[in-house]
Amino acid sequence: MNHEIPEFRAMGDRSLIVYFGEGIDRAVNDRVRKLFLYHHDYPMEGVIEAVPGYNSLLFIFDPFQTTSGILQETILDMAKTIDNGPIPDPEIVEIPVVYGGEHGPDLEWVAQYHSVETEEIIRLHTQHIYHVYMIGFTPGFPYMGELPAALMTPRKETPRTAVPRGSVGLAQEQTGIYPSESPGGWQVIGRTPLRLFDSGKKPPALLQMGDQVRFVSVSREDVESWRM
Repeated sequence: MNHEIPEFRAMGDRSLIVYFGEGIDRAVNDRVRKLFLYHHDYPMEGVIEAVPGYNSLLFIFDPFQTTSGILQETILDMAKTIDNGPIPDPEIVEIPVVYGGEHGPDLEWVAQYHSVETEEIIRLHTQHIYHVYMIGFTPGFPYMGELPAALMTPRKETPRTAVPRGSVGLAQEQTGIYPSESPGGWQVIGRTPLRLFDSGKKPPALLQMGDQVRFVSVSREDVESWRM
C-alpha cells in the first residue's frame, strides 16, 4: 500500500521515521530512495543520519539544532518536490554463486519443499533480476526481492549460530547475502566469493539500495582463486 501523504512517527526525542507505505512494494521503496538521495544532496539541518528501510526512512537528528515538527514540514515539502521527479538508473551487479554442497547446505531441503530437483531451484534463482530494497541486519547485508512464487520458502525453524560469509539465502519472498559470518535463519542455498562489505572501501558495501542483482551459477573451480 502506497501512502499518498507520508506518515510520521516520533522515535524518542531525537529520531523521526517517515512511512511512504506498507509491506514490500517497489513503488513505495522508490519513494524512500528518492527522499534518501535528495537528503544526501541537500542535507536537512540538524540531521545526523538517515537510515532507509523497505517502506520508511528513519532520521536521527540533534535536538539542539532541529525538532520533529520542523523535520516533518521540511520532509513534506521535499516529498512534493521529488515524488514526480526522476530516479537514478540502477546499477546491475552480477553475483557468482557456488550452489549446493558445503556452500549451500539447504539447497536439497528447499528442492524437496517445492517438490522439484535442485537444478530447478538454481535455474529459478538465477533467471530473475532482484531489486535491493534495503541494507540492514549486519553491515552490507542486502534484502532483495521479490522471489518468484515457486521459490518462496520459509525460514529455518531453528536458526544457525554461525552462517559463513558470502552465504546466499532465501526467506519468504526475499533473497539475501551474508556479508560476514553471523547467526541466521535463512535457507542457505549457495555461497559467493565476492566480499559484500569492506570497511576500507568507499562505499564500504558492494551493493546499495536500488541496485539490481543477477545471480550467476559457477563451479568451485571457476572461483578457486577467490577466498571463500
